[in-house]
Amino acid sequence: MNYYATLIIILFVYMSLWFVVSLIKKRNDVADVAWGLGFVLLAWISFFLSSDSGTRGLLVGILVSIWGLRLAWHIHTRNKGKAEDYRYLVWREEWGKWFYTRSYFQVYLLQGTFLFLIVLPVLLINKNAGGDIGLLDFLGVAVWLFGFYFEAVGDAQLSRFIKNPSNKGNLMQSGLWAYTRHPNYFGEVTQWWGLWLIALSVPNGWVGIIGPITITFLILEVSGIPMLEKSVAENPAFESYKKRVSIFFPLPPRN
Repeated sequence: MNYYATLIIILFVYMSLWFVVSLIKKRNDVADVAWGLGFVLLAWISFFLSSDSGTRGLLVGILVSIWGLRLAWHIHTRNKGKAEDYRYLVWREEWGKWFYTRSYFQVYLLQGTFLFLIVLPVLLINKNAGGDIGLLDFLGVAVWLFGFYFEAVGDAQLSRFIKNPSNKGNLMQSGLWAYTRHPNYFGEVTQWWGLWLIALSVPNGWVGIIGPITITFLILEVSGIPMLEKSVAENPAFESYKKRVSIFFPLPPRN
């Protein structure tokens, strides 16, 4: 079977199984855990499906695994013991009798579609790993590490802030959050641009730009920053924070 067709079928089954998990657990936010793990799954299956993955394929497989496993664990521990994420609770009310049908198509299958587009640089690398490791690979890893730092450290700083009872009702404005209002989102997007730089070393790797463009669009315009900023807009400190701190790119805070 065709390389890409096989991966699409596997991804379809994977997302469908997570939909079943959501029915059993009666919470749709398991889709957020499935997100990171899905990238790890496709990275390694594509690696073993191809006979030409090589060192470059192994490299990106490790990078995607570090990112995806950390993200999935972070989301799992964040949601454990709490009510379903507010976004999905709102949809339960808005979608009514169509909730399960729309959940399957608009949460799980749509998420699977985006996942496939975003992971495309990795799939291209594994299909034909190209020549020896070179400058673009080192540059890509450096960009990825820069992004991973912002995402992992940003998440850790926010988690510590939220766990402190004295911070209840307050807005996180210190650490990396003093330079960008969304260091974790900036880090996630940056990592995928780093992986695309690595893909430029393989035949047709430039096509993989679909991946970082997709994740950048989703984070900046759809399900990332817009939804999160809307949820904190009523906080009294948000307006001044918004005026001082860059929305995405890390910059010195304005006075």
